[in-house]
Amino acid sequence: MAPVIVVKEVNKRFRLQRTRTLKQTATALVKRKPITDSFYALQDVSFRVPEGQSVALMGLNGSGKSTLLKLISGVMGPDHGRVRVRGHVAGLIEVGAGFHPDLTGRENVYLNAAILGMSEDEANEKFDSIVDFSGVERFIDTEVGNYSSGMFMRLGFAVCIHTECDIFLIDEVLAVGDRPFKKKCMERIHKLRYDGRTIVFVSHNYTQVQELCDRALVLESGRLAFDGSVDDAGHYLGYDEDEDDPDAGEF
Repeated sequence: MAPVIVVKEVNKRFRLQRTRTLKQTATALVKRKPITDSFYALQDVSFRVPEGQSVALMGLNGSGKSTLLKLISGVMGPDHGRVRVRGHVAGLIEVGAGFHPDLTGRENVYLNAAILGMSEDEANEKFDSIVDFSGVERFIDTEVGNYSSGMFMRLGFAVCIHTECDIFLIDEVLAVGDRPFKKKCMERIHKLRYDGRTIVFVSHNYTQVQELCDRALVLESGRLAFDGSVDDAGHYLGYDEDEDDPDAGEF
């Protein structure tokens, strides 16, 4: 089957400011010390994802997972190599990032629906379902600047998950929220999988990865260290499969 995501020999470097104030910058320049530094978030990463596959991105914090999702979504471009995507992408990376704090929840639903490619008719048709899924019906006509972080995330997730996309990029969107909402989110993500959508999923919860994904990619310091089955990835990461806690297995 033809791949819908192709990542080939990708590098991404970020520049860091080593000085914080004008005085520190001036002192560093006088002493001929560097005022910036750089590091590679990704180095020579290559893989392909066929249509309909659910892939987990695994690894420690700072390993490059979120950067890779942003490259696939088109939020940023690689410094070297190429990223090719075939199909409409929904990036649940920074859920609610397009929300305007001075607009109500209702207004932000329509705004974000338009950003994600929904027509006004589609947004009208799905509005009640979006609000019901989010659980913020009581506050839908309140400015989102007054929402808690959990309410904000739930409404943003609800809008994204109702889009008709081919590829879903999901980055730790279940980190906020109570257990019932997390369960509802996972059920919706499973439905996307069964409907044949392609999913790239970042989670620090190995149990979630086992339930959802067919394949795992493990990043270490920006390099692709492992590409294979989820069970083999768990062994590679040293996960204890005998752990009884359903929320255990976080790495």
